[in-house]
Amino acid sequence: MSFSPPGSPPPPQPFPQPGPAPYQAPQQHHPYPGGPVHAAPPVPQGELRSPNGLATALTWLLGATSAVYLFSAGAGAYEQSWMGGFTGETHFDDLELGLSPALTVIAGLLQMLTMLPTVVVFIVWFHRVRGNGGIFRPDAFTLGRGWAIGAWFIPVAHLFLPYRIARQTWRASTQRGPDGSDRTAPAALLTSWWVVWVLAAIVGRVFSRLYMEAETVDELLGVGKLGIVADLATMIAGVLAVLFVRRLTAMQNTMATEGPYARA
Repeated sequence: MSFSPPGSPPPPQPFPQPGPAPYQAPQQHHPYPGGPVHAAPPVPQGELRSPNGLATALTWLLGATSAVYLFSAGAGAYEQSWMGGFTGETHFDDLELGLSPALTVIAGLLQMLTMLPTVVVFIVWFHRVRGNGGIFRPDAFTLGRGWAIGAWFIPVAHLFLPYRIARQTWRASTQRGPDGSDRTAPAALLTSWWVVWVLAAIVGRVFSRLYMEAETVDELLGVGKLGIVADLATMIAGVLAVLFVRRLTAMQNTMATEGPYARA
């Protein structure tokens, strides 16, 4: 079953055949008598690589992952109802086995099965669009191409460095004005995805630590609510990630097929 969130952009147009990036000659002129001449961007060097296949795979994987986390949130809500039938001081080891523990185990297994391939494909796609961005506009970046992979594995820095790279890639994938002027594409989608993802990651980590320490029903009920919030936030982040991936891929398709300058 395909995953297509409401309001998602249309599927990106086919990327051109591999080869040197098409480049439209800059048209420098004065927007008004005596006005400034906008400097042309550096001539692209390198070979573009299509992100379309990876973007399609990510749409499926992120959709499946979001569905799994929605299921996990439902399992957590059921667990809250199930544990409500026990006294607050009941120890975890004294709880009778039933459907709720089974659902929790299934949700955890599904999360592992979907999250790992999603993370791998996402990082590969991220590295590819960063590479294309460096061809479109090398002056837009302050970090080398390898950081598109390495930034995800640095403690603490992974909470902001990938966003910085994504923001610069977004800018590099935005066409300039017909006169060569710099244009800024609204990045609310990118920022929304990143904020929700960071919050989901932090809440999820706190939940995991507290859940391992919980022993009584009262403690499990309190931690369980946090787990539901983490699952729902991760699900929302997944939906926003689909929109971000498809939008940035479409922007790069436009740059590759029409050149770095928007049509007048």
